[in-house]
Amino acid sequence: MSTATATSVRLSAAQEAENARINAENEKLRRKARTKRNISLTLSYIALIMVTFLMIFPLIIVVLVSFTPNAVTQTWPPKVIPSAWTLENYTSLFQRLPIGRELLNTVVFAGAVTIISVFFDSLAAYGLSRVDFKGRGVLLAVLIATMMIPGMALLIPVYKLLGSLGLVNSYLGIIIPRMADVGGIFLLRQFFISIPKDLDNAARIDGAGEFRIFTQIILPNAMPAILTVGMFNFMGNWNDLLWPLIMTSKPETRTITAGLAMLTGHGSSVTPYGVVMAGALISALPLLIVFFFVQKRFVEGIAMTGMK
Repeated sequence: MSTATATSVRLSAAQEAENARINAENEKLRRKARTKRNISLTLSYIALIMVTFLMIFPLIIVVLVSFTPNAVTQTWPPKVIPSAWTLENYTSLFQRLPIGRELLNTVVFAGAVTIISVFFDSLAAYGLSRVDFKGRGVLLAVLIATMMIPGMALLIPVYKLLGSLGLVNSYLGIIIPRMADVGGIFLLRQFFISIPKDLDNAARIDGAGEFRIFTQIILPNAMPAILTVGMFNFMGNWNDLLWPLIMTSKPETRTITAGLAMLTGHGSSVTPYGVVMAGALISALPLLIVFFFVQKRFVEGIAMTGMK
């Protein structure tokens, strides 16, 4: 074998050894990276599971207590898992309250307020974001400033005004003051700003008016934000206690939250926790169902609102 050939063989062997060493080091680095990634994912999943459990733990307690005999709920220390299961809390709930009527009242109240307020909020947001007029910034600042007024400070004036109009204990009395919301206007305005104005200009060239632009261009493109505001409104009014409790004193117009408040502190020193938890579970189920169907759009609206 010639010297050149021997040298070439040695070089090839050295090169192969070097390549093998490099590949081994790369594989070691990849294994370390995979290990770190797996550890990070595992810790993330553990954290998510813990946070999820903490979030749903109150709901679990509500479910367990609603099926626990009322006498057991008064014992100390409290039992998380009942030794006996019963439906007497639900039976007692339907005996004490016209729960069906109160659920219907709540649906009418929360549903009507949501639909009407989303319509008015979106109209106001369109004007504040897409229409140029003098004083637009001042008007927006005044609207935002009204958010700093405590709602409690307005209860008595609003109640007296509605009372003078004969709207106490009526659907109109609890719906009209909630027909617009500054928070919803601001949220929708931020989303409308992110929609290109070229769409408006193209529609105006084609002869479209402002209302047509609003209904056929802005609203379809802002559906995630619309659903988000609607969901906030629906949840807020469904769970509202103080306003319906003040404005309604008859079962014909009382909401379910006001009805559940009637179970505590009236003629008895013992709170029927099992009955109250049964009512709370029935009250929460419609919200869970609604959120299940709109959760994707709800998350999209939260993520995209304010982007430019």
